[in-house]
Amino acid sequence: MAKLGVNIDHVATIREARGISYPDPVTAAAICEEAGCDSIVCHLREDRRHIKDDDVRRLRKIVTTRLNLEMSIAKDIVDIACMVRPDQTTLVPEKRRELTTEGGLDVVKYGKRIAPVIELFTQKGIETSLFIGPSKIQIAASKRAGAKIVELHTGEYANARNAAIMSKELKRIENAAEYALSLGLEVNAGHGLNYANVKGIARIDGINELNIGHSIISRAVLVGLRQAIEEMLELIR
Repeated sequence: MAKLGVNIDHVATIREARGISYPDPVTAAAICEEAGCDSIVCHLREDRRHIKDDDVRRLRKIVTTRLNLEMSIAKDIVDIACMVRPDQTTLVPEKRRELTTEGGLDVVKYGKRIAPVIELFTQKGIETSLFIGPSKIQIAASKRAGAKIVELHTGEYANARNAAIMSKELKRIENAAEYALSLGLEVNAGHGLNYANVKGIARIDGINELNIGHSIISRAVLVGLRQAIEEMLELIR
């Protein structure tokens, strides 16, 4: 049965819309844990558009499940991760103009830059996941770079225009998960997953954790954060 990691970035997005102190993503993280999630995910972007450095420091103090810090390999962000020491980092591609993370890391191209960051985090006792497309080439490159975990990008599945495309993308993710598991990698998945499409991914054998943010925070606006978490957990299980 897949675990649920909740990304709290968009609690901070609402806060930053007014430049005030609430809603507090750290308070949201505590509610998510009380509701039964298995980890808290946040993305410290280079432009600090939502999550701030202080949010990460405060999260490290209160998170009792696992803290998963999404990040680029920019030096200042790496330095913060080494100082805060989350349980896990997830290395993602990052563009200033994108609304959200678009696509997966190109580990084939940038593996030589990624490998030293993974080694550094390993020395600090931090697990590292690479956020990649469901591609055997990228999975193999992730293994060579020293990753122990990969998170498969589910965006093309989530954004499929019709059932045929969705089925094709689901099969691609299934095959990628099987291959990653055969290499001894832990497999997570995420991006664009919501209450209508999560079941297909949750059924894939060997998926360890689904990382979901926007759809849960959006649902929480209508029904409250605790109920939004509980509804997603019911679908996954």
